[in-house]
Amino acid sequence: MTDKPNHLPERLALLADLNAARYLTDGLLSGKENAQAIALNKVTEPLPHDGESRAELAPVRDLIDDAMYKFRDDRPTNADAWLAPRLHAALRLTRREAADRRIWNYLALGVAPDYVVWRHLVAKSQGDAPKVAAARFRGPAYTQAFSRLWWAAELYRDGPDYGPVVTACGNQEMLNTALRMDVIEHRPTAQAMVRLIGRGTVTSTREAIAMAAAINASAATLMYDVVAPDAERDGKPLRQWIEEAESAPAVPRRDLPTGPYEEKTPERSVDVLVDHFAELFAEAPVRGRTDAEEETGAEV
Repeated sequence: MTDKPNHLPERLALLADLNAARYLTDGLLSGKENAQAIALNKVTEPLPHDGESRAELAPVRDLIDDAMYKFRDDRPTNADAWLAPRLHAALRLTRREAADRRIWNYLALGVAPDYVVWRHLVAKSQGDAPKVAAARFRGPAYTQAFSRLWWAAELYRDGPDYGPVVTACGNQEMLNTALRMDVIEHRPTAQAMVRLIGRGTVTSTREAIAMAAAINASAATLMYDVVAPDAERDGKPLRQWIEEAESAPAVPRRDLPTGPYEEKTPERSVDVLVDHFAELFAEAPVRGRTDAEEETGAEV
């Protein structure tokens, strides 16, 4: 199995797509080889905030080590809900910084290729040799191993509260399907979806897929930001939170960290969408649900 890199610099870095592709060997993707850490670090670029403490590599690597240890006897998918909010709090990125794929390429190949293999090594079908999809190392935001966790934490957190992130990441389709939808950037929509999961209205991954599809289709005719307006966003709390990284303690392992002290999502807007989404879900076709259940909107 792929091991932890034998060479870890002091600082995080940027790794361009073309350079990342050079190190995505079949041996690495199958978990039989280690990443070429020394050679890889020779082609990286420094982060724009390289001089800040949030660019330190060790706290992020330690967090990943703890995730792998904590879930060593569990399903690796269960690590998502634990790691997502803590990775977000450790990196303290702006959305513009997080949109740069190069930082995620480096995290996957230069910092924790062993985690990517541990978390995403699967066989496509029975009889196939297990392999990691290359997009888990170098891919779009909703697929790449670490980017998907960061964006899930960013889009599902409710201001400083990471609790909704834990709920969302406990259902894989809130990562695999919902993160692809434009409407998820509307905070009341994201929080309403999480509420339906938290209340047990939506439980299985199939139900989450059906809910997401129904909500996305309804957005074509109903403007969610009009019927359920969000609070006006203020960038100051995020800037302060990032500046506080210089003196912040290590990300807590037992308790959830605290995010930027932004205003929470308006409760009334969330309530409006919870009711609307519940009605949509009750009528949504869910694969595997019986005809009787379809008629009543009952859960599988």
